[in-house]
Amino acid sequence: MPHSDVDNSKSEPYEEQPGQGLAITAEVLYLTNLLLLPGFAFVALFYVYLRYRNSSASLASCHIRQTFFASLWAGVMLVLVNALIILLGGYQSPSTWIVVILYFTTIHAALVLLGTIGIARAMTGKHFHYPLVGRPCPLASS
Repeated sequence: MPHSDVDNSKSEPYEEQPGQGLAITAEVLYLTNLLLLPGFAFVALFYVYLRYRNSSASLASCHIRQTFFASLWAGVMLVLVNALIILLGGYQSPSTWIVVILYFTTIHAALVLLGTIGIARAMTGKHFHYPLVGRPCPLASS
């Protein structure tokens, strides 16, 4: 393997952005609500939203609002839409269950992917808004 003249051992020191820890917490709670403890993690996220939505740094406020409203939309899309599909298609119909499973799997995977992008952005100290369900954050730096 050829030797490089570039010295990669000297990296710039990491500087945490104001509100970055709270932004990461909000994103972790969003993913926990989707993957581990649905409902319980939402209650914790709701508490964080009520407590810090207006009294935190711009970065934290952005991630808190985004994750809270994305969680609300996730609940509507995963629970109510599936219930509607079952009611309209009939409980006994195999094709209804195929549609429910495909819909749930696709939407759930998309929401988890967006949450993963959101936590990556929070960990790098950048703003993020969820497409379609989130509004761009004011003063978003990137």
